[in-house]
Amino acid sequence: MNQNFICPKCKGYLNVGESIVLSAETKTGAKGLIYFSPEIGNYTIKKNTNFVIEEGEKHDFFCPLCQRKLAADIHDNLSHIIMIDKDKNEYQILFSKIAGEKSTYKIIGESYEIFGDQKSSYLDFINLSLGK
Repeated sequence: MNQNFICPKCKGYLNVGESIVLSAETKTGAKGLIYFSPEIGNYTIKKNTNFVIEEGEKHDFFCPLCQRKLAADIHDNLSHIIMIDKDKNEYQILFSKIAGEKSTYKIIGESYEIFGDQKSSYLDFINLSLGK
């Protein structure tokens, strides 16, 4: 893997092997770990089969190290982590908290890339936050 993913709060590393590891909590209070692909735009996840996440349900993500909520300031439906690439460029990664909603944003400075079937869902909020 040529990049690292870190918590914006404690700066701890969130990736292990070929996965990004986050803890999650559903609206019913169920908790579990979720393994995400580090490939932005790949929405494959791994989780315990007993940790049930309903399609369309909003849930919160937390750093498994410091247990702080990974909420984005831009919109309540987005979570936030940091990606550092092999050239030490730091990107803000925002992604949807809604199960099944494929919407991810890779931001550096005033530039961004968008990913997923619902990538335009929060684009107005991204543009506003960047002053566009």
